[in-house]
Amino acid sequence: MQDLATELHAKHATRCEIITCDLATPEGPTQVVEAIQARRLEIDLLVNNAGFGSVGEFDEADRERVLQMIQLNVAAVTDLTYRLLPSMLARGFGGIINVSSLSAFQPVAYMGVYAASKAYVLHFSEALACEVADRGVMLLAVCPGVTRTDFFEVAGAPGWLQKHASLGPDEVVKVALKAFGKKRWVVVPGWRNTLLTLLVRIASRRRVVKESTRFFRPRRKKS
Repeated sequence: MQDLATELHAKHATRCEIITCDLATPEGPTQVVEAIQARRLEIDLLVNNAGFGSVGEFDEADRERVLQMIQLNVAAVTDLTYRLLPSMLARGFGGIINVSSLSAFQPVAYMGVYAASKAYVLHFSEALACEVADRGVMLLAVCPGVTRTDFFEVAGAPGWLQKHASLGPDEVVKVALKAFGKKRWVVVPGWRNTLLTLLVRIASRRRVVKESTRFFRPRRKKS
């Protein structure tokens, strides 16, 4: 992180403050906000990008890991938003970008908690965007599909990324910032991904979730 801060300063003359904490714990958001206040920083743009997923059979899941995912994907996003949005509203200026997912538009078998957590982020963001639309603050939910990161390795699906079409992180960021500049409430990077969000609205809910098993059903280990 320090190397990245140095690089950004050299290229763009930016000042980077590094705050280290674990947002997968209940204390994480508090630590971030206290550090911001101690350094007397004003937040104009909050990007809630931290998150992870988990792929696997329900009865083989690590319960503690799943609860950490809910804490990070849902509770931390909510906590940081409620802590930092009021000052933006008071100033009449600012914005929040919440990273949701393509999976927010449908239930996903073997990734049920992750998909549900991202549906929360999408709905939460849209609702707040509507509430603050006339108060000078913008909210955007970004719903990327498969992105070339370590997400699937961490989620327990190694090699999955190489088998499916994907976008690079830079592409997703460019689409998100362009949509934010246009004051959109939701954006889905990639035309294929946008098309998928429309198709799942046409098909029956049972059909949609059954189709997801083709992609995420874990391979059973041979005995």
